[in-house]
Amino acid sequence: MRKYVPKDSVQAKSYYTDRFWVAPRVPRLTVEDEHFLSVLDALGDDSKESYIEVGQLVIHIEATDNLRIIKKLKEECGYTQCSEQSAVDYLAQDGEFELFYQLLNINEAKRIRVVCRIKDGQAIESIHPLYKSANFAEREMFDMFGIKVNNHPFLKRILMPDDWEGNPLLKTYPLEGDEFASWYEVDKIFGKEYRDIIGPEIRDPAHIDREDSKRFSRVGYEVPFGSEVAEAKSEQEIEYSKTLLVNYNSKKSKILDERR
Repeated sequence: MRKYVPKDSVQAKSYYTDRFWVAPRVPRLTVEDEHFLSVLDALGDDSKESYIEVGQLVIHIEATDNLRIIKKLKEECGYTQCSEQSAVDYLAQDGEFELFYQLLNINEAKRIRVVCRIKDGQAIESIHPLYKSANFAEREMFDMFGIKVNNHPFLKRILMPDDWEGNPLLKTYPLEGDEFASWYEVDKIFGKEYRDIIGPEIRDPAHIDREDSKRFSRVGYEVPFGSEVAEAKSEQEIEYSKTLLVNYNSKKSKILDERR
């Protein structure tokens, strides 16, 4: 018989006891690979923390030394390709951004993840002089997180319009956009004087309004465009085109009749 567990106040208890849910961490292993050990020897005291995670070496460094350390990894350790660069928003939890650089050594088929942290409003040095691929990655980081990059050749938004307000990948940014986002296209195309006529943009992809005869097709309950839905409450027969569409609900089929 199973042990009895009292269930008196299950609903009164919170499922998570902490404010931020922490996912199970990927196992961190000690560095034993000869190549990775040689990389750590080359870096010396520049590596604050190092471990193996998912088969790659992770190195934590000071953000102010990112250009110098990454240059050493490229010229002395053979990491000639920067395949990815971005950031993670930990402002609410730690008050910092976590920046990472994903480097690849093609000859050794090894990967290194260089990680550093900066405060909100702090800038980072550009690695564009070392990797040309960092150009767009740093612009995307500036666009999505608002992180400024010093000595970047052309630091401007890359995904959002130049006059956009806010940074969409911040955790404080609403999932479906803020008030500025809901009025952006209306103001841009028609002008603010048309706000009362058109209304805000519907940014919820799952939104369905059965009373809206402008944005939704009402199969079987069609009404003229822009008219009141109350005019057609009863179901109407669907009209199929005899030349373009086929009525698959029809009981008769010439092909089946011939085969019989």
